[in-house]
Amino acid sequence: MQTTPQSILTRLAKEWQHVRANLTTEKILNQAIAVQQIPAPTFAEAERADFVQEQFKRLGLHDVWRDSLGNVYGWLEPNGRHRSVIVLSAHLDTVFPMPTDLTIRQEKTRVYGPGLGDNSLGVAGLLLVAEIFLREKRTWRHSICFVANTREEGLGNLDGIRAMLDYIPPAQIAGAIVLEGIALGRVYNGGIAVRRLKIASRAEGGHSWLHFGRPSAIHGLVQLCADITQLEVPHTPRTTFNIGVIEGGQSVNSIASGAVCLLDLRSTELATLEKLEQRVRDLIVQHTQDGLTFEVNIAGNRPSGYLRGDHPLVQLAIGAQAEIGIAAGLESGSTDANILLAQGIPAVVVGITQGGNAHRQDEFIETRLLKDGLWQLVLLLAAASETL
Repeated sequence: MQTTPQSILTRLAKEWQHVRANLTTEKILNQAIAVQQIPAPTFAEAERADFVQEQFKRLGLHDVWRDSLGNVYGWLEPNGRHRSVIVLSAHLDTVFPMPTDLTIRQEKTRVYGPGLGDNSLGVAGLLLVAEIFLREKRTWRHSICFVANTREEGLGNLDGIRAMLDYIPPAQIAGAIVLEGIALGRVYNGGIAVRRLKIASRAEGGHSWLHFGRPSAIHGLVQLCADITQLEVPHTPRTTFNIGVIEGGQSVNSIASGAVCLLDLRSTELATLEKLEQRVRDLIVQHTQDGLTFEVNIAGNRPSGYLRGDHPLVQLAIGAQAEIGIAAGLESGSTDANILLAQGIPAVVVGITQGGNAHRQDEFIETRLLKDGLWQLVLLLAAASETL
């Protein structure tokens, strides 16, 4: 009889019915909130990493270790590094600064809280799945490494997952599953190319009255930004840009001597992204004048990558969601998987529930899907560890 990804998942679902029976919404939600209540801005994830490292040890994972960037690793079995590996990862950091009010509130089936879905729930799923697999005590074709990594968001530039590849060589990784809390219903098998530019303008400056007419770093920068917003980009391949930050100047009555903006450029096609970046650089040259200069630095560079839709890992990810009645669609995005896919590592991004308002104070998750969402993740990890 032919073995298919769906038949493997269906068999595992029958064998592990006792696991599903023991899943509770309350436990999943409580774990996610426990993680969410620990602030973890990008570059300041240490307290949350402490928590995860302690949990890894308490659960009984082997060779628990933390690298210089704050990534926390735990292995299902002793000496797992000496075999082929399936990686299950979730990023620790959030977009919210340290003073953010992390109060949780619930309205019917929705629970609101900054960073709850992105990515506290992903980290909670990492811990809960590790607990399940340790309890089951099965031998798998590949070893399993649970990774809580840093620096996924913003200017973190995916440096956490990059550092993971110094610890686990790409050739050793048979497959990787990246957790994003509210991605249920989708399977990300493509990573879009992202380039982030830091554009700084410089001028002599002076007094707003006495030196009126001198070039201003702010005036020059906002005029440049206005022209950037008028750039036309193709719908196919999908290409976007966003000026996310502008700052500078000294006072309301000073001609600004310095200003900075951060520009985010994205495309599903690297060549198109590079053309867009060149158009921006051409505009910068056009806006340069006597007394007004610009400096451009790359603040972030996320490579693109793609795993074909018929790859067994993609089919297992789709099939695991089919087991809970969800017809998952294929997507491309900007996640830790970009680094893995660019290295030729089979990788997918999946979620545990659905939600909305990511990167906003009123971010929320749907509680009604938590049990099924964790269950499909258990099935996916088991099937990947057994068959890839």
